[in-house]
Amino acid sequence: MENGIAVYYKAGSGEKFESFNYSELIDMKINALDLLQDPKSYAVDTEKHRLVMKK
Repeated sequence: MENGIAVYYKAGSGEKFESFNYSELIDMKINALDLLQDPKSYAVDTEKHRLVMKK
């Protein structure tokens, strides 16, 4: 995306996405480059519109 990142995730039998602008990523202390290089290390919390790092 031009102003952020779209994160696609499995939902039921299909796929959905949440988009996050760079300001949101910074507020969550998420490095956009890390997210792009290793997206499986993150999970989407759709209720809170947040990304969380998996442990």
